[in-house]
Amino acid sequence: MTARSASMRRPFTWIALAVAIAVPGFVLRLTHFTHTPGFEAVLFGVAILGAAFLLGAAGELAELEISAGLALAAVALIAVLPEYAVDMVFAWKAADDPQYAHFAAANMTGANRLLIGIGWSAVILIFWFKRRHRPLVLATSHSVELAFLLAATAWAFTIFIRSLFRDGSLNIIDVIVFVSLFCGYLYFTSRSEKKEGHTISGPMAPLADLPKRKRRILILALFVIPAAAILAVAEPFAESLVETGEHLGIDEFILVQWLAPLASEAPEMGVALMFAFRGMGAMGLGVLVSSKVNQWTLLVGTLPIVYSINKGGVSELPLDNRQNFEFLLTSAQSLFAVLLLVSLRINWRGGLLLLFLFVSQIVTALVVEETVGGRAHDHRPRNLRRCLYRGGDSRADQRRPAAGPRGPLPQGAAAAAPERRRHGIQPRLTISGRGARRLHLRAGLLRYRYGC
Repeated sequence: MTARSASMRRPFTWIALAVAIAVPGFVLRLTHFTHTPGFEAVLFGVAILGAAFLLGAAGELAELEISAGLALAAVALIAVLPEYAVDMVFAWKAADDPQYAHFAAANMTGANRLLIGIGWSAVILIFWFKRRHRPLVLATSHSVELAFLLAATAWAFTIFIRSLFRDGSLNIIDVIVFVSLFCGYLYFTSRSEKKEGHTISGPMAPLADLPKRKRRILILALFVIPAAAILAVAEPFAESLVETGEHLGIDEFILVQWLAPLASEAPEMGVALMFAFRGMGAMGLGVLVSSKVNQWTLLVGTLPIVYSINKGGVSELPLDNRQNFEFLLTSAQSLFAVLLLVSLRINWRGGLLLLFLFVSQIVTALVVEETVGGRAHDHRPRNLRRCLYRGGDSRADQRRPAAGPRGPLPQGAAAAAPERRRHGIQPRLTISGRGARRLHLRAGLLRYRYGC
C-alpha cells in the first residue's frame, strides 16, 4: 500500500465513523421503537454529533469550489433546518388556534438568544484556550454578514416600537424587509471571491487531491446525508431531552424557555464547536454568525407567509405583549453582539461578557417570575403532564373530592368510568408511545410557559 492510498483512506475512515454513530438514532426514528427518554436522548444526540462532523467536512471541502462565506451559509442553512420545521408548524397552526402564534415567536426568540449567549461565547472561549490566549479574528468577508445582521436588528426594533401604538404583529412589510435582507445577504456572499490556492487542514485534507468531479459528488453527499439525519432526529431529540429533564425533576420553566430551543439549535452549535476545538475559531464563529443572520431574517420573514397561506389571504401574525418584549430583548442582545464584533476581533472578555449577560437574563427572568407569582398561580399546574393531559393540580385534586356539574361523586364510585361520565367528567387522555408525545409535548411545553 502506497503512502498516498493510506492517507486517502484516513478521511474516509472518519466519514464512515461519523455515519456509523448517526445510524442508530436514524434507525430508532424510522422504526418508532420506544425506549426510556434518557436512552433515546443519547442516541439522537450522538446522531446529531455525527451529522455535525459531516457538515463540517462538507463546509471545509466546499471552500475549494465556492467562496468561504457561501460555504458557511450553506452549512448554517442546513444546520438550522430543525428550527425552521418547528416554527413553521406553529405558524401554520396559529391560523386555526391563535395561541400557536405566541409559541412560534417564543421558540424563535429563545433560539436566537441561545445562539449568541451560549454558541458565540463558547466558540470564543474555546478558541482562546486552544490558541494559547490569542483573540479570535474574523476575515474581512464576515463584515457582509455583520452588516446585514445589523440591518435586520435595526428593523426588529421597530416591531417593539409599533406595539407601543397598536397591537403587535408581524405583517407583510416585515416579510418584505426580512426576506429582502436575506436575499441581499446571499447575493453579496456569493459574489465574494473564492481564495485561489486555498488549502484545508485536518483529517479531510487528503480529499482536496481528489479529481474535481469526484470531489463535488462527495461534497454534495456530505451535505445531503447530514441534512436528512438532522431533519429526522432533531424533533425526537428535543422531546426526549425535555422528558429526561422532567424525570430528573428539572424545573418546567427551564425546560420550556431554554432546553427545548437548545435541542433544536444543537446541529449548528455542534458544527461550530467542532471547528473551535480544532483551532478553527473563525470558521466556527462564522457558522454561528451566518445562522444568526439566517434565523433573524429568513425565519422571521417566513412565519407570516406560512400563517397567511393557511389563513387563505394576506394576514398579520399576532404577537402579545410578552412576545413584543421578547423581540426587544433579542434585538438588544443582537445589537450588543454586533458592536462587539464590529472590529472583526474579539477576545475572551467579549465571550465572557456575552455569556454573563445571557445567564443574568435567565436569572432575572426566574426571579421576576417568582416575584410576580407567575408559578404560584392556581391556573398554572406544577406538573406539565397534568397540564397537558388532565388539566388540574394533583395536590388540589387530592384535597377535593371528585365532582362534576351535577354535584360530588359518591366516594365508592369515584373511580368508575360510567359514573364519572354521568357526572360530566371526561376521561383522561393517556400517552401511548412516541406518537402521542410527538403530537402534544412540544406545544404543551410552550403552552405551559404562557399559562394553561
